[in-house]
Amino acid sequence: MGREIEVTWDGVLAGSPEQVWDAFTNRTGGWLWPITYEPRRGGAERGLTPAGGTVLEWDPARRFVTRAEQADGWFNQLGYDLEPVRAGTRLHYTHRTVLGDDHEVQLDSCLHHTKFYYHSLTEYVRCFAGRDAAYVSAQAPASSADGGFDAVCRALGAGDAGVGAQVVAKGPVTLAGVVDYRTDRLLGIRTDSALFRVYGRDAWGWPVAVAVHDFAAGAGGTEEDWTTWLAGVFGSAAGA
Repeated sequence: MGREIEVTWDGVLAGSPEQVWDAFTNRTGGWLWPITYEPRRGGAERGLTPAGGTVLEWDPARRFVTRAEQADGWFNQLGYDLEPVRAGTRLHYTHRTVLGDDHEVQLDSCLHHTKFYYHSLTEYVRCFAGRDAAYVSAQAPASSADGGFDAVCRALGAGDAGVGAQVVAKGPVTLAGVVDYRTDRLLGIRTDSALFRVYGRDAWGWPVAVAVHDFAAGAGGTEEDWTTWLAGVFGSAAGA
């Protein structure tokens, strides 16, 4: 069996415990990807893990835990603890799982992605709380695993834009907004109607991906639109 790890995130979100609870139990398409949970202890999870999982704790606006397991000892468990504070809601998130043989690479990826996802949750609660989103994601060709993040940022017109910069990113659709997150491998742009994300997974030897959390009924483009555009960036046939 692989290595068991625990990754945590703590932050204060500018929303009520009820709004934060709603975001991670009911509207994950607005900041992560679509996941459904039956709203009860023992309820089914679908969309987080391939075979699905089970809700272990369901205490609305206070505590939530979900877990998936396999016969070989692998498991994936997410826990959320919420506390009302003056500025909104303090969230303590805990992710426990088992990584494979390349656990150092997987752990580094998990740490970076966790920070980005929960920043996106913060932005969702602050700017779009209670709203559903159309979720679109697309992966670049295999060749993007070598220097792909910088190539996608250049093609969008985001270049080296840092947090707080106003940008007009031009992919298959135009995304005019502000850079809300930026590292050497991750880019977030928030518009009036969407959260747009670039995942520079080439840092771990994997293809680059993009995701759009679109709150304006199709304005963010489709999976086919983004797949075709990404293929063009890398001079490949769509889907190659």
